[in-house]
Amino acid sequence: QVQLVESGGGLVQAGGSLRLSCAASGSIFRINLMGWYRQAPGKQRELVAHITSGRSTNYADSVKGRFTISRDNAKNTVYLQMNSLKPEDTSVYYCNAQILGSDYIVRGYWGQGTQVTVSS
Repeated sequence: QVQLVESGGGLVQAGGSLRLSCAASGSIFRINLMGWYRQAPGKQRELVAHITSGRSTNYADSVKGRFTISRDNAKNTVYLQMNSLKPEDTSVYYCNAQILGSDYIVRGYWGQGTQVTVSS
């Protein structure tokens, strides 16, 4: 079994910063892609950013220059540093990881979600 546990969400004023963390635990042989998605009420879940095991990154246009994704492979943890937050960044943020298990099968896992609310 694999679990992703997120932390770091909360309420912040526009222009402020938050840092999200997501730690993976369980039967993990290797973590490939890790990423953050978000879903606002009434909207589809969208990709915010992802990072490969080699630390190549990709960002949604709406967060480029404001958000930074990083990972600590030794801790099986991915981070999302969010700066210059805007009210439109308000969403539930979900961590996702593509994990190779001890059975050599890659499976996708989701965290439980963490609320980020940006007030104007």
